[in-house]
Amino acid sequence: MSDKHFAFWPKFMPRHMTIPATSLCYNLEVSAARYPDKPYLVFYDTAITFAEMKDEVERLAGFLERECGVKKGDRVLLYTQNSPQFVIGYYGILRANAVVVPVNPMNLANELRHYVSDSGATTIITTQELYPQVKPLLGEGLDRAVVGAYSDYLKKATDLRVPEFISQPRQDIGDARVTRWVDALARDLRPGPVSVGPDDLCVMPYTSGTTGHPKGCMHTHRSVMHTLVAGEYWFSVKPDDVRLAVLPFFHVTGMQGSMNGPLFNGNTVVLLPRWDREAAAQLIQRYRVTSWTAIPTMVIDFLMNPKIGEYDLSSIKRMSGGGAAMPEAVAQKLMDLCGITYVEGYGLSETIAPTHINPPERPKKQCLGIPIFDTEARVVDPVTFKELPPGEVGEIVVSGPQVFLGYWNNPQASADAFIELDGKRFFRTGDLGRTDEDGYFFIVDRLKRMINASGFKVWPAEVEAMMYQNPHVQEACVIAARDPRRGETVKAVVVLKPDARGSVSEQDIIDWAARNMAAYKYPRIVEFAETLPKSATGKVMWRTLQEREQAKA
Repeated sequence: MSDKHFAFWPKFMPRHMTIPATSLCYNLEVSAARYPDKPYLVFYDTAITFAEMKDEVERLAGFLERECGVKKGDRVLLYTQNSPQFVIGYYGILRANAVVVPVNPMNLANELRHYVSDSGATTIITTQELYPQVKPLLGEGLDRAVVGAYSDYLKKATDLRVPEFISQPRQDIGDARVTRWVDALARDLRPGPVSVGPDDLCVMPYTSGTTGHPKGCMHTHRSVMHTLVAGEYWFSVKPDDVRLAVLPFFHVTGMQGSMNGPLFNGNTVVLLPRWDREAAAQLIQRYRVTSWTAIPTMVIDFLMNPKIGEYDLSSIKRMSGGGAAMPEAVAQKLMDLCGITYVEGYGLSETIAPTHINPPERPKKQCLGIPIFDTEARVVDPVTFKELPPGEVGEIVVSGPQVFLGYWNNPQASADAFIELDGKRFFRTGDLGRTDEDGYFFIVDRLKRMINASGFKVWPAEVEAMMYQNPHVQEACVIAARDPRRGETVKAVVVLKPDARGSVSEQDIIDWAARNMAAYKYPRIVEFAETLPKSATGKVMWRTLQEREQAKA
């Protein structure tokens, strides 16, 4: 790997970082001892201190151990919006010496079923608006559920706009397998000793890829610790900085940059369960937010608010993120309004967030940045794996402490994901990129089929597998279509079964998909075709359809 990027390394920052040799839940113990009365979470003006957080985490962990039978190494599903329940649930699972399996709350029962069967989880932590998706799985893999109400943490009057699903009063659920969140904490059970170390499994975010089913990325406490500490060091975050959390915590960028990192550092996190540009501006002004991790689509919408000039945003000193390139015109508007440069980074579920970040003092536009602490990255020929010189396009491969162990219960996919170069294990990202003469990395295209819709990764093979459950669909091919708001959106080219032709419309297929798939992944556009283009071996030539779609733009 070239060392040219070291000339642009953040000032006064060592190149090597010593990772704490502890479990993640020890970070909570430390911050609660250091800052017991300081708010860790602010949820619609209700504050939860570090000491309160630790107490509730231990109560939940005790309940999971003693009432749900959760043991060391067990996987526990965590299925909620950004909320106190997500954060307390995450650390409660870890304190019970178990493994967090975060699930996108947009997933429906059919999608959730795979997470249950594949992970082997028998316990789930969820909230009452999502319980209807969980209920069919109780007795079909799931044995126990802890169900919370977001309104349990609305303890202070607020003038903020509170969504209805947040303010909904606590409901009774008449099922012996279900325990309400408040009742689980009220039992005041305490867990046994911490028995996990840095090399035990910590969290298992799921990703898809070229196959139809999501795969669990096995991360240890050590790999998770690396990127959460790296982000704090890279940006020189101080304990009294205030963070705005709007990216979803189930996703590794939000998980590390807006939840785990701030907890390690002792920061106050102002929490929004869903994106709301008006509330975001109010909270920045009210709590003097200093940093915010956001994807470009959020920043674009935030700056489009016609009332944005009415708010005092002067406290913001840093805005960073990734998921898609930041348009230059939007970056300029951010500079004009707040006097800051949006700092882009790059990472994947398999690397539990960043492998690359732009140096804060010398960022480049629409650029992935440079490899972070103790991380080696190369651009290689995808066939020969020979490293390519600056300017030539190849596959980005990475090696570092944050790289996952492999895919849960899937040795073949794990073997396919790695190569060995010069005695080191490198993960194949599937992204095509290049470096410049300074050693900065830029993404060019994707080797894998993937659609980036508002920062959410949508894997066509997974959507296609679900499309075939529709009784009217004979064949389907899913591709990306341009979308002025989402960047890309999901399009399905569908061949109907003969008896459905003329009686089933494109909108019928879209409506069915919306009922059966998460909102971010269902096809927003459906186009009927007589046939799909196929190769001599009978494989659908998705690239042909994708190229036709791109030619329309």
